[in-house]
Formats: sequence, C-alpha cells, structure tokens
Amino acid sequence: MSETLLPPRDGATHPRVSLDADSVRAAYRRWAGVYDAVFGGISARGRRAAVAAVNRLAGERVLEVGVGTGLALPSYLPSKRITGIDLSAEMLKHARNRVREKRLGNVDGLLEMDAEATSFPDAHFDIAVAMFVASVVPHPRRLMAELRRVVRPGGHILLVNHFAAERGPRWWVERALAPASRALGWHPDFRLDDLLSAEERAAAAVRPMHPFGLFTLVQLRA
Repeated sequence: MSETLLPPRDGATHPRVSLDADSVRAAYRRWAGVYDAVFGGISARGRRAAVAAVNRLAGERVLEVGVGTGLALPSYLPSKRITGIDLSAEMLKHARNRVREKRLGNVDGLLEMDAEATSFPDAHFDIAVAMFVASVVPHPRRLMAELRRVVRPGGHILLVNHFAAERGPRWWVERALAPASRALGWHPDFRLDDLLSAEERAAAAVRPMHPFGLFTLVQLRA
C-alpha cells in the first residue's frame, strides 16, 4: 500500500492512502451484492438530482461514468441514449440484470472500462455524468481530462460526489476514516480542489445537496 502526503486545511501534512484499479475492483467486488441496500438510500437524493439535471439538458448521447449496479438507469428520459461504464465486472452484472428486468431500450451499452482512459472517440457524447466516482479513481484530474475529451465542445459534464468538509466535526470524522480508503473503495477526505483546477472551479455551478451537504452536484461546460 502506498501513501501520498496531501496538505490539509490546518497546515500539517496528512497521509492519503492511494487507490489503484485493483484495489477499487476488489472493494466493489465485495460491495456488489449489497450495494443497493447499503448505499442506494444514502445516495438517492444526489443521484436523482444528477439525472434530473441530465434530463433537462439538450443532447441525446449520455455517458454515465461509474454506472455501478445501474440504480440511475430507469430514471433517464427515454429520449436519452445511455452508455454506462464501470471498472467492476460484478457491479456491471447487476446493472445488466436491471436493464433486462426494466426493459430499458435506451441503454446502448454497459462496458467494463477505466474512466481515466476510455476507448471512446473524441467528442463522442453530448453529456457525461459521473456519480460518486471522483473520490474512487486514482487520478481525479485525469478523469476530468478524459471527460472533457469525450464530450463535444459546448456539451455538459456533471458530477455528484462526496467532498470533504472544510472544517468542523465532519472534517475530523472524514480525516479519521481516511486510512480505511482501500477497504471502503473511496476517499472520505476527498476535496473539490483534488478534482477541479482553479479555473474549472470558478466556471462550475456547485450545489451542495441535503442532508448536511453530504453530497454536492457540480456542473460545467466541456
């Protein structure tokens, strides 16, 4: 296991446990069978907000990054053509079952793929949405670069994610949980600045979600 020292808000250094593709696959292999029951309710508000935002936008070709078990798939408008990708074969198996059971004819494909290095052509999608993915990938800035590559100029990128509190009791809890990142499969201490450059953050619409701002919806143009 490797660690990277990041500068926290109090000025001291604080070790972040690295996540690589193998550790993410292992974590979600464990979570796949119980993910909907454990996280479905917790993530529901953020997921609904992200899909509602996608449905309001112009453009049909939608990439859902980190589609997981496909919880969001039934909520897209039928006019949206959805391609989902995920690193976990076990999670994708549940998503494919959901597509069959719900007869979701607007899902064009569910593919096992690395979100930081997809095989899609440039400018292939109108919209990319990444739900609860940014704190999972090993290199969040590479994720953003890849989303910008595969979304057409003028298209939209949306992310809903947990971002660490800037201060207060929640920040201390998130910092205490940070060493368990590999087992959890995500970084509890993940910050918005870990994902977006200063320029991107200035241009983005950032909306904390209830309850307690636990999740945040971020929207920006490609």
